[in-house]
Amino acid sequence: MEWGTVSDKGVDMSERPGIIVPKATPLEVTLTPKLPSEQLLLALPFTIIITILVTIILVNGNKQQQRRPPEPVGALPFIGHLHLLGKSQLLHRKFADMADEHGPAFVIRLGVHRALVVSNWEIAKECFTTNDKVFPTRPKSLAVKYMGYDHKMLGFAPYGPYWRSMRKLATVELLSSRRLELLKHVHDTEIRSFIKELYEQSVKNGGSAVLEMKERIGDLATNIIVRMIAGKRYCGIKESCSEESRRWQKALGDFFYLTGLFLVSDTIPFLGCLDVVTGNIGKIKRTAKELDFVLGNWVNEHRERRLNKGIKGNQDFVDVMLSIMDENNVPTQEVDVTIKATCLSLVLGGIDTNVVTLTWAISLLLNNHHVLKKAQEELDIHVGNQRQVEESDIANLVYLQAIIKETL
Repeated sequence: MEWGTVSDKGVDMSERPGIIVPKATPLEVTLTPKLPSEQLLLALPFTIIITILVTIILVNGNKQQQRRPPEPVGALPFIGHLHLLGKSQLLHRKFADMADEHGPAFVIRLGVHRALVVSNWEIAKECFTTNDKVFPTRPKSLAVKYMGYDHKMLGFAPYGPYWRSMRKLATVELLSSRRLELLKHVHDTEIRSFIKELYEQSVKNGGSAVLEMKERIGDLATNIIVRMIAGKRYCGIKESCSEESRRWQKALGDFFYLTGLFLVSDTIPFLGCLDVVTGNIGKIKRTAKELDFVLGNWVNEHRERRLNKGIKGNQDFVDVMLSIMDENNVPTQEVDVTIKATCLSLVLGGIDTNVVTLTWAISLLLNNHHVLKKAQEELDIHVGNQRQVEESDIANLVYLQAIIKETL
């Protein structure tokens, strides 16, 4: 299909605040089929990559005998440098400007806490690869306390036996090569269905259709990761999404928004009452309730099915976790919290990050149409228009690889 922009001005590349910096406006594109048949199956490569855009590490302990990183001037009592970060400029851009002035590593004061800002890949590698055991634990957050089951989510749990066991479980049972091969049909069927629905939608509208792609990509990512974890498919273009599905997707969006929101409690604890006055605590608790409602349904449905039908066929991630917990005689309440927290971690890592990455990638391609044309020509040469792109094709798609690397 031919991809185009709705207006001659191109795609709006403005950003909005959030933990992973999403687009501020919808991504609307025009799709026009090249061929008037359903043989057109050029799939968008779906990459599960989690990128770290801005790293903030709390620095504690006595640093008197060490070289201290530079610190911007202007820190005030109690609030530190917060007044410098509260302007209209987005946080990652503000840090980039500060890095240009103070270097790739500098210290800022976030209320009563000192934080190290790193903007150089070599220093980041030193922190998270060479000395990863020194910096594994994230600072505690009030939002994660309520929405992340008191920091039991894999991405926010403190480093220790619990974190290691959950990480091992997720790596072996969901992210291993063996498991991904067993679940390969999930990716294939969902991507094939996604492309087919886009094609049919464009044909239905007279050969060209305007679609809001961010929502469509979100549905695709949701269907893939939730099928892998809980064995459920939520919705597509042709079918109306259930109320549970829309509540779930809204709650996920609210999670990312609220975890990226400035909370007074996280930086100036003795003024935490202000978060109650502003209503942020109420929003966090409502979102936590929505997430827990859906996750609790997953666990209850799997437990009921196991009681009625036993364990048959391929097991999804919830089935595997229930089996492991049963073998170790873990109390039911603890089982439910652990499974819900781990599933939420995997869903958040597999959906929103990929949606944002693909949205920015498509936006850049549409604003640089000559690059899009070259990528399409490469696909025509190495794949053709009679089949879907396979993982084995990626090695031959050198130009597409370059696009992906530049996007990330």
